[in-house]
Amino acid sequence: MSAPVGGVFALTNHYGQPVTNTSFHGKYVLLFFGFTHCKVVCPRALARLSQALEMIGDVAGDIQPLYITVDSDRDTPDVMRAFLEHTYPRFLGLTGDREHISAVKSAYKVYAERKDDPDAPDGYVVPHTAFSFLLDRKGDYLAHFVDAGDATELAVRLRRCLSPGEAG
Repeated sequence: MSAPVGGVFALTNHYGQPVTNTSFHGKYVLLFFGFTHCKVVCPRALARLSQALEMIGDVAGDIQPLYITVDSDRDTPDVMRAFLEHTYPRFLGLTGDREHISAVKSAYKVYAERKDDPDAPDGYVVPHTAFSFLLDRKGDYLAHFVDAGDATELAVRLRRCLSPGEAG
C-alpha cells in the first residue's frame, strides 16, 4: 500500500494572506500544481478544470480550486493574482518560499524541478507532474485526476466523487 497523499501546508494566497490546509475545511478542494510561465500544460489543465467546474453547475460552489505554484522564485502573490483573475477566476493561487513549496510538493508527491532553458523567460522552465487532487471537506485526499480526457469526462468524475451514493 502506498503512503497517503496530502497533508499540512502553510502558504500565501494571491491576495498576500497566509493560508493553511485548514483554511479550506468545510469545502471540497481541487488542487493543481503548476507555474504562471508554463506555456502548455498549465493553461490546458486550468482550462479543462474550469470547464469541468462550469459543467457541474451549482455543486461547484462547494469546491475551492487552488493553483499551487512550483516556481516560487517568480510566482509572487501579485503575479499569481494577475495570471488567475481574468482567465481562471475560480482558482485561488498559492505561493510561498522554496521550503514551504517543497514541503507541499512532497506531501502530494508532485515532481517539479527547475531546468535551464535559454529560450524561456528568465532562462528556465519547471517541468512538473500534471495531476489534479480532490480533497474532502476535512482536507483529506479523495481522488486524483490525470491530465487526460476532456472536461466532460472530468465533470462526470467530479460529480461522482461529490455524490458517491449516486450511480452513474
